[in-house]
Amino acid sequence: MHITLAPGPIILMSDPRVAAIPVADCGEPLIDVRGTLLVDDRKADTTGSYAHLRRGVLDRLVHAQSLLPDGLRLLFIEGYRPPDLQRRYFEEYAAELRAANPAWSDDQVHEAASRYVSPPEIAPHSAGAAVDLTLVDADGTELDMGTRVNASPEESDGACYTDADSISHQARTNRSLLASALSAAGLINYRTEWWHWSYGDRYWALMANQPAALYGPRSLR
Repeated sequence: MHITLAPGPIILMSDPRVAAIPVADCGEPLIDVRGTLLVDDRKADTTGSYAHLRRGVLDRLVHAQSLLPDGLRLLFIEGYRPPDLQRRYFEEYAAELRAANPAWSDDQVHEAASRYVSPPEIAPHSAGAAVDLTLVDADGTELDMGTRVNASPEESDGACYTDADSISHQARTNRSLLASALSAAGLINYRTEWWHWSYGDRYWALMANQPAALYGPRSLR
């Protein structure tokens, strides 16, 4: 069964309503998820930043994993992202879009870039509140999700959008399994990226009708 996570137009990270959400940081620490979840090393960095999340997010992922069908596990790919790295990702992608679309205004570039990389000032990853992840079977083989993790809208022709109708029935089923477990654990999906889920950040607060974010940007050390 295909799950529609949030009916209606997609709210992008660049939406002013996201930035307008206040942050009341609860002070939870960043926790290393290695040893608790199955962690992929494709985004590994020398400091191990990628393998950290706020404690409340990790607890919810552990709960989500318990809700999956037998034989399936979450594969954690990237969590915390230092603010400087987030800014570099955003600026590099914005530069690609600007080069490909020279007639676009700065606002158009900023909005389009936010489909794929969060603006640095509100990025859930830099708060330790967001995780990129997928599903694997008992042998550790990634399930067909319709695109690779981190496929851009241009690369995937929009198939990276969670509700894309251009993917196979099996991929839709697999995305629904992932969504069912993570939604039940209280996480929110960014609907332009089927792999991106968060809890406690500004985007989560807006989508969950909460008065404030629980987590703001922070340093690992």
